[in-house]
Amino acid sequence: MISFTGHGDRLRVHCLLAYVTARFTRGGISFTWEGAWEYDPMSGTGRARLGKDGRLTGTIKIKDGDESTFAAERTEKPAEPIPQPPSYRDKWRRRW
Repeated sequence: MISFTGHGDRLRVHCLLAYVTARFTRGGISFTWEGAWEYDPMSGTGRARLGKDGRLTGTIKIKDGDESTFAAERTEKPAEPIPQPPSYRDKWRRRW
């Protein structure tokens, strides 16, 4: 799930929760993201373009890591808000 609203945009993929900073370009949107994958800090970049069929297609890159393409379709607003990305410090807190 990715949100481009201009207000607290977020990215959520499997165990990745991240904040998104987007910039609209002539060809679509360019963005950077910063968050955590299972409490380990991660960041990266991405690009996306809205196709004639209404699907958003693009590329997402992990800094010093992998790169992948994606295709997304617009859906209704989620019933529950996307949680805040976890803090790296939370990884070391006791959970009893």
